[in-house]
Amino acid sequence: MCRPLAVVCLSGGMDSCVTAAIAHRTHELALLHVNYGQRTERRELEAFRQIADFYHVEKRLVVTLEHLKSIGGSALTDQSISVPAGRVGREGIPPTYVPFRNATILSAAVSWAEVIGATAVFIGAVEEDSSGYPDCRESFYRAFQQAVTLGTRPGSHIEIVTPVIHLRKSEIVRRGVELGAPLGLTWSCYKDERVACGDCDSCLLRMRAFKEAGLPDPIPYVEA
Repeated sequence: MCRPLAVVCLSGGMDSCVTAAIAHRTHELALLHVNYGQRTERRELEAFRQIADFYHVEKRLVVTLEHLKSIGGSALTDQSISVPAGRVGREGIPPTYVPFRNATILSAAVSWAEVIGATAVFIGAVEEDSSGYPDCRESFYRAFQQAVTLGTRPGSHIEIVTPVIHLRKSEIVRRGVELGAPLGLTWSCYKDERVACGDCDSCLLRMRAFKEAGLPDPIPYVEA
């Protein structure tokens, strides 16, 4: 039986990898990756390609959104803004937030979905452990779904799916292990491309997740 087609936004990080594993159970995958001038762009692209190979996905699209780097305003895209030392549970929006990035990524994913006939766009947004990013909230995705419904061809019926949005990172780790997701191929560090720094927010959230899950993290860190 032919399975429905879904576009999965795959950054190469843990959340998006587990999201791909979830989508893989019910859909044929088309994987989308975005380069936007982030500090670890090359390493994230490598992770994307390795995960795509793991799932034997032929439909792949790498989109370059250099305007996000030109706009700046984020420590991930502007070298003059330092990536701060991580602090789990910090208040407010951190400087690693890339303004309206997820909306831009979703726009590309929905455009591709409409062309190739995909009926779903999966994205690995997480609300609770999201470092306070406003475009990781469920309310944002509900609003974006309305825009998709109104802004695509009649009959497209493209659904935005956020399967891990209410999970803690530790739950995402456990879910990934249950599904056999290749967590060892993923990359989460905001700073470095060779060995994860173990100090940025993303590393700290990941390290805490594996510790809470009672499982070893398969990637090495500078400060483990």
